[in-house]
Amino acid sequence: MTRRLRFATARQVFDAFPAARDDIESEPADVEPLTFLQSLLNGPTPEDGIGFCAYLLPRREAVWWACQCIRTMENPVCEADENLLNIAESWVKEPEETNREAALGAGSNANVRNSATWAVLAAAWSGGSMVPGREQAVPPPAHLTAQAVRAAVLTSLARVAIKERRQYLGGCINAAIRLIDSNGGEVR
Repeated sequence: MTRRLRFATARQVFDAFPAARDDIESEPADVEPLTFLQSLLNGPTPEDGIGFCAYLLPRREAVWWACQCIRTMENPVCEADENLLNIAESWVKEPEETNREAALGAGSNANVRNSATWAVLAAAWSGGSMVPGREQAVPPPAHLTAQAVRAAVLTSLARVAIKERRQYLGGCINAAIRLIDSNGGEVR
């Protein structure tokens, strides 16, 4: 099977997103990204794998992945979170400005303690302007979607019983790998 990754090595991910060094404790390596990801999962800070996936995946795929992780870990999600996840997934399916702006509006008014809020903000911060209704656009930094995806998945993981966290953590990382293996990391 040929994998289509946008980075040839883990170090390239860190080079493209310097903010990843603040989010991931492990030092970057000149190895294939999925090999590095596996080492994170098996290492002392397996949560670093969540952050690495958030940076490794393209924006749409990362938002989709976060939504799927949340749905798995918080099954069932409350109605308000379901609405936020649906808004984020609408942007994933149709990454148009109107859907991104809907995500921005929903995320701006939501509780930042909820994982679904971070998922919808990840979609909102994927491009365009971070500030609605302004003449002067304020583009989001390139790393902001990945940081919001990371926050979404880790916030959801924090709600899982301690004895089940390792299982869910591995499940989320394996879901990212399956996403990459099935279609090169692209949501269709």
